[in-house]
Amino acid sequence: MPRSLHPDEFLHFPGVILDVRSPGEYDLGHIPGAVSFPLFTNEERAEVGLCYKQQGRDQAVELGFAIAGPKCHYFVTQAKALAADHSVQVHCWRGGMRSEAIAWILSMAGLDVSVLIGGYKAFRRWVRNTFECSKTVIILGGMTGTGKTAILSALAAQGAQILDLERLANHRGSSYGHLGLPAQPTNEQFENVLAIDWDQLDPNQPVWIEAESKRIGICRIPDPIFRQMDRAAVIEATRPRSERLTALVNLYGTADRQALITATERIRKRLGGLRTQQAIECLRQGNLIDACDIILDYYDKTYTYDLQRRNVPIYPVDVTGLTADASAALLLEKLEQISAKLSSPDRLIQV
Repeated sequence: MPRSLHPDEFLHFPGVILDVRSPGEYDLGHIPGAVSFPLFTNEERAEVGLCYKQQGRDQAVELGFAIAGPKCHYFVTQAKALAADHSVQVHCWRGGMRSEAIAWILSMAGLDVSVLIGGYKAFRRWVRNTFECSKTVIILGGMTGTGKTAILSALAAQGAQILDLERLANHRGSSYGHLGLPAQPTNEQFENVLAIDWDQLDPNQPVWIEAESKRIGICRIPDPIFRQMDRAAVIEATRPRSERLTALVNLYGTADRQALITATERIRKRLGGLRTQQAIECLRQGNLIDACDIILDYYDKTYTYDLQRRNVPIYPVDVTGLTADASAALLLEKLEQISAKLSSPDRLIQV
């Protein structure tokens, strides 16, 4: 018989996760690592739903069996191909008939089956509850072009705990942040992968998070996490403008020119009409360094305003001329120096 598990148990239980909802439901958001294993196609699900509304539950169930019945052999062979250890975990939207049907079929075929109590809906409740858990947050600050993303990776390589929001969002956080990166996940899926990462962080150890605004492209940082970020102390990597310009040219030098122009147009209201036209003209001429120099004026002002708004301790660390690894080492030294201040009763960064 299939076993029933709550989300905390389900997420840590062995076996491939089979999401038996329709492909459209899966695409909107799913448990990270789950495999789309639909009982019905999008069209079949719509057909069963319409039957339920027009003819009632019994007729809809009969239609469901008529549609799914011929697929039973396919379900078994596919599940066995996916489950090397013969263990599978199954869920649908609410933990109802779709997951029950697939679980029964696979258990009859000899597979070890676990079912998520409450389905994906229960997992989404777990996601929201997970965001309420407090962590000891350190914000990695630094103006655009400082190399914060590379430093964050270097911190992780040196044993620090990190949360890479831009990696999860497939976006660098500016108007140009999508260039050269895969398509962003839905906001729901961003929350799902973020919750898994957040849950795995040790609350007794600092977690470094790059300074971000509330939105990273189309993805929104959940309020409980953003509040913790907003109140955390900032350790700020500082570089001269010349180094930052070189870094930006290296990052965006191969980007499509029209895509760069379009991204610049998006910040016209904030950059100003004249400065926007000057930057675009530089881009058309292939003069990326002057274009970046103009654009940095806007991003530097925005960054400075955000730091002042936070009203939290800021600890600058000069990383002029340093690699990401060397910069990370200096930042960790700074954290060690100020750790007593951060843990004092009047300056708690855990909220």
